[in-house]
Amino acid sequence: METEKSPRMVLIWAHHLGKQVLPEYADKFSRHDFTLPQLFACLVLREHQKKSYRGVEALLRCAPLWLADIGLSKAPDHNTLCRAFGIVARLGKLNSMLDLQVKLARRCGLIQGLAKPAALDSSLFESRHVSRHFEKRCRETAGRDKRKKGSKHAEIQGNRKRSQTIKKLPKLSLAVSSLSHLILAARPSTGGGPDYAHFKPLLTDTRRRAAVTKVVADAGFDSEPNHQFARKELGVQSIMPAGTGRPGKHKKLPAGRWRRRMRRLLGTKRARKRSGYTQRWQVETVNSMIKRNLGSALRARTARRRSMELMLRCVTHNLMIFRCARKGRDRAGRS
Repeated sequence: METEKSPRMVLIWAHHLGKQVLPEYADKFSRHDFTLPQLFACLVLREHQKKSYRGVEALLRCAPLWLADIGLSKAPDHNTLCRAFGIVARLGKLNSMLDLQVKLARRCGLIQGLAKPAALDSSLFESRHVSRHFEKRCRETAGRDKRKKGSKHAEIQGNRKRSQTIKKLPKLSLAVSSLSHLILAARPSTGGGPDYAHFKPLLTDTRRRAAVTKVVADAGFDSEPNHQFARKELGVQSIMPAGTGRPGKHKKLPAGRWRRRMRRLLGTKRARKRSGYTQRWQVETVNSMIKRNLGSALRARTARRRSMELMLRCVTHNLMIFRCARKGRDRAGRS
């Protein structure tokens, strides 16, 4: 699915979305220089252009027509945008925006639960901008230290440093539509922990927003309680490889009714394609789209604000897909 590249159109659509979810002002005693939907549109433009608060302020000052599109006569100050981020990017409000986006997607035909399954996956983001040349030199230095100090000691130190780094990295778990690459549910967290704990909240939000009948996920979400929750409580067919745990001797089947069934169901390439498991790669495409279009490094410094920034990127990603889908329908209607 193509995404909108025009920053002006993303700004206009973000303002329209903000007016449907956000109140006009945060408090009746505020200065009322800018409305919350206007500030939200500026924050979405910041994510779309991968800029800092000062960068998006300078961009808006040079684009008075963009400001006029959302009813502004002047660009918000970078301090105003920073404070507004903590208000308009709260997780509850961004989840309400996802509710509205999925509702509109159902009307536009971008989500068809019976046609293709929903796909789940998790991905780590960078907590800050890192120079690739710096990382390369660090690896070269680590290799020299390994030869000097001995391979075993250097390997232990390297594994310890890597585990400490992963614990601090932001993580985003997604449930996406295989048909349109639209994000149906998102759950931000910190650290590279197991994925199976995110299965239930992701699937609950997905099932509440869209009438999905099948969900596919990788082996990181595999567990017997997750299969039972999806199939018995929500009535959703879950397909996940039974890959967690230690492999049994003599190719012993895994424990649990549904995990054993997954071993038989996904045993061959043809069976995986027939069951719909090959659609799981669509969520990998969405992870790549977010990191290529909106960046893989976050700008926030605390875990809470990083989670808010990840959710804002999910909303921005959906806006970019909506605009291109609307543009395609308009072209088809004219032809």
